[in-house]
Amino acid sequence: MVASTRAADTGPEYVFADDERPTTLGSPYLPRHTFPHRICYLIIGLFCGVTSNLTNSLVTVNLGSLGGGLGVYAAEAAWLPAVFVAFNATANLTLIKARAQFGIAPISNLLLSAYALALVAELLWPGFALTLAVRALAGLAMAGLVTLGIYNIIQAFPAATRPIGVLIGISVPQLGPPIARLFPVEALALYGWSGLHLVELALVLTALAATRALPVPHGDRVRTFEPLDAVTICLVVPGALLVCGVLSVGRYVWWTDASWIRSSILAAVPLLACAFAIEHVRTRPLVQTRWIGTAEMLGFAMVAVLVRLALAEQTYGSVGLLSLGGLINDQMHLLFVLVLGAMVAGIAVAAAITRPGRILKVVLAASLVIALGAWLDTKVGDLSRPRQLYASQMLIGFGTMLFMGPSLLLGFVRALHRGADHVITYIVLFSTTQNVGGLAGAALLGSLQVVSSRENVVGIGERLTTADPLVVDRIRSYSAAAAVQGGDAALAGQRGAAMLGQAVTGRANVLAFVDVFWFVTLLALATASLIVLISVVRGSEAPSGATP
Repeated sequence: MVASTRAADTGPEYVFADDERPTTLGSPYLPRHTFPHRICYLIIGLFCGVTSNLTNSLVTVNLGSLGGGLGVYAAEAAWLPAVFVAFNATANLTLIKARAQFGIAPISNLLLSAYALALVAELLWPGFALTLAVRALAGLAMAGLVTLGIYNIIQAFPAATRPIGVLIGISVPQLGPPIARLFPVEALALYGWSGLHLVELALVLTALAATRALPVPHGDRVRTFEPLDAVTICLVVPGALLVCGVLSVGRYVWWTDASWIRSSILAAVPLLACAFAIEHVRTRPLVQTRWIGTAEMLGFAMVAVLVRLALAEQTYGSVGLLSLGGLINDQMHLLFVLVLGAMVAGIAVAAAITRPGRILKVVLAASLVIALGAWLDTKVGDLSRPRQLYASQMLIGFGTMLFMGPSLLLGFVRALHRGADHVITYIVLFSTTQNVGGLAGAALLGSLQVVSSRENVVGIGERLTTADPLVVDRIRSYSAAAAVQGGDAALAGQRGAAMLGQAVTGRANVLAFVDVFWFVTLLALATASLIVLISVVRGSEAPSGATP
């Protein structure tokens, strides 16, 4: 059955051929566009993809310097990324069916317009509660924008190379964090949250204008929502919010010190379990729980989570080490320019070499590249600066892109072979492993660094004794430096001892980051071993000839 609609470059009425029909629920038709329109779709898709992660990255990377502008502590400010991730990870439970039932353009326009209006409201009436609500809406809107970016990009590719378009579309949002670190700190510090929200607003309005000027073709409109969908969504979203809150805030208040962490976990488990039980017995489930429980999907989820945990080395480990030395984003610009270039190169290489028969090999190579980058970081010391991290961070950025697109294709092809109803399950699973995995990675590495630094302080302190002439000489040096500031000899001696304590703490923190880098190295190698095991057990890769 063919459909007709107005197409941008085919005249008032265009009849779609059977091979131009949507391949998944809620996706657009894929007509043969003229070359100028292909280029326009590609540019719009790339912009939407970058914007979908850039808005949240701007908040995340500047949270430490701007959190005080909201009048909240660091632990409270950590709820901002938690709320975004919770709504972003669960958004596709609603959005895929919403696009199929109400149309791609209406849903996209509604989400972007609502986000823009919320940003305007936040500019007019700033406050932490409203900021939390805006982050929730941002999570929904940006989840829709990721998909819209992919839809635009695949319009630019002919059918034979369309999987490359999907690969590029899912990889491009990962460019958001390094781009966010290139924004000048002075400008954001001068205008605070207002300046940040103005940048967000400009990005969102540009995306809205571009997608309205050249919309993607419509998809098939079918009635998709069922009453039990709402029940599942109302159980999953608060459950995910509690889990994300624990992961994001836990290391600030410490896991065993705050009673609400235990309560949140105890509340999240039954919420998610009830949602799972409902979906497991439904005739037409929103989430294919039986497929998720297969060895195939559990293996995929494990690999995706492990790699995502390892990738936190770049967002937490290297930046944390440099921040420990007093550096800010402006002093890391060249580092992240190089990382950005390596990530673009990674997308290009992944697009060039990824084929149905070698996807697992590409993901294996990505894990090994990440392991190599993390191992290079184990050589850092107290005086390490960005230039010492150029090679390692470029490798990790390259490995990130080498993993992201191929890993999506690996599961997407298999979901399509099982039927369009499995696509929602796969997209939600992939989004959850990447979004929640990112929070879990920062929580894990951050906690490991704290524990390791405490142990290192004790270990170094046990070796410091006034019977050691080197220790006595160091205290005298610090005391002499303190005496220049004035005060009697006793006070200078106390200051010298305090300065020695600060030096010990700084050294302990650096050694703790080295421990983190070793952990990531071993984690990436373990992931590579798991991929080899999966490949051996399976005996073959994704079916050749299948295209997303």
